[in-house]
Amino acid sequence: MKIIIESHNIEVTNAIEEHVELCVIKLEHLNQKAVEARVHIERDHVGQVLKKYKCSMHIILKGTDIYAEDSEKDLYHAIDLTTRKIQQQLRKQHSKKIKLKR
Repeated sequence: MKIIIESHNIEVTNAIEEHVELCVIKLEHLNQKAVEARVHIERDHVGQVLKKYKCSMHIILKGTDIYAEDSEKDLYHAIDLTTRKIQQQLRKQHSKKIKLKR
């Protein structure tokens, strides 16, 4: 799967890149038909004080796409929560496919 990391007001370090790649690998395990993962990370220095970092993921699949976003005060926590939301959507999509086959 192709991984594209975009950032706004944040310098993407190797540690951030590795963390995003690990999260996307977890998602790829749930659905091998994923073509591309676009991860957008941004730091809001003007808005809410408690939720500075925002992470959004757009997973491009064959068929429908999946999108989720979350904001937190810790960047890594925001990435993890967004990954969990995507995992839930992938599991829900998989359950629907199983029910339709019955």
